[in-house]
Amino acid sequence: MSDPLSPPSATYEIPRPVEVYVVRRPSQRYWLHALLLLATVFTTLVVGAQMQENFAGNRPAFSAEDLLPLLDLGWMRHNPAHLLGGIPFAGTLMLILLAHEMGHYLYCVRYGVQATLPFFIPAPTLIGTLGAFIRIKSPIRSRSALFDIGIAGPIAGFVLSFVVLLLALPLAKPLTPEMAAEQIQIGYPLGFYVAQSLTHFPEYLRGLPLTAMSLHPVAIAAWVGMFATALNLLPGGQLDGGHIVFALFPRAHRFVSWATVAVLLPMGLFWKGWWVWAVLLAFLGMRHPQVILWPGVNDRRKLLALFALLMLVLTFIPAPFPNIMQVANR
Repeated sequence: MSDPLSPPSATYEIPRPVEVYVVRRPSQRYWLHALLLLATVFTTLVVGAQMQENFAGNRPAFSAEDLLPLLDLGWMRHNPAHLLGGIPFAGTLMLILLAHEMGHYLYCVRYGVQATLPFFIPAPTLIGTLGAFIRIKSPIRSRSALFDIGIAGPIAGFVLSFVVLLLALPLAKPLTPEMAAEQIQIGYPLGFYVAQSLTHFPEYLRGLPLTAMSLHPVAIAAWVGMFATALNLLPGGQLDGGHIVFALFPRAHRFVSWATVAVLLPMGLFWKGWWVWAVLLAFLGMRHPQVILWPGVNDRRKLLALFALLMLVLTFIPAPFPNIMQVANR
């Protein structure tokens, strides 16, 4: 029996000091967020005001004259109150975009992931904006966290868009032949037809197809929300759909991203914007930040992934603006 007071025969090395890195929480540039928010509110109000005036005057929501609607602001000097007519469209669209981005942001907060507040992007487009985004500033520690952060935004944006659509579809008007000849058509996703089947229309709209209706600006905001959901759910790169794919199948992410590019290229024949998205995915979005591979995602999240696929099916529009080139060339 050994003497318990005797020194141990084995020798031990003194542990080396461990370097610990403390990541400082990035400061929020509140002034920039506020400036972009106010600018986007203004641009969407301008577009919404014109859209509301077109709707009230039985004119097309979108026409060749509205392709660059923010270049002609002379009417504001004579009747600035006219801008108030854009509130229904601008308020609805901004709320949908905010819901999407705050879905991401709140789940970043839940998992201790550092992220910026939403950046809104004002732009002289048919809808007055190019959307919004947040920037993630620290690593995401698990595939479950990546999945939840990636899917939270699309769910929030889609649900709000669908509810708004159910409320706004009955506000439509029958489309006259004159309006149909002048308007820039919009393609409708499957979700619009589902909403149409659930909506109680007034007598003068019953039986009319969507293509024979002039939508209220609030319904158009819901259309934009669904279209934005579809773009974000494309399963590639660092889009929300790409995050979901990486969380489920990390090793398949790159293959799925290239497959998405391959599908988008021929779809550019229906809408040239798909070529832009294919280029963005091919050159900017293939690499994905690494996330610890173990543990994987649970069965509940796999069921949610099926819901993400359903949202993509319900919101995807092969040809968002089928005749925009013909109208622009008139």
